[in-house]
Amino acid sequence: MNKDLILRENLAIQRTIMANQTTFLSFIRTSMYFLVAGLSVQNIVQFNTIGWAIYLFYGMSILGLIIGVLNYFSQKKRIKEAKKMVGNAAKAYVL
Repeated sequence: MNKDLILRENLAIQRTIMANQTTFLSFIRTSMYFLVAGLSVQNIVQFNTIGWAIYLFYGMSILGLIIGVLNYFSQKKRIKEAKKMVGNAAKAYVL
């Protein structure tokens, strides 16, 4: 088997793992932005005039965090399953 092909596949998997981690950190960053927006709105305006916006920002923050965590672990599972195929791609297509 060609060792360059195996190295290339391993490097591709490492890039995919790092891309998954970067995406997870982006979800966390966006969630924190919504949290800060909710805190800012809460401190700037009176609570009774625009209270729905505060809850909207907090809800979006929590929702973004939950979606990010679920996405990270589902992609991590798919990457782990794809690692089994590295170097064995020819065997996968044989009936």
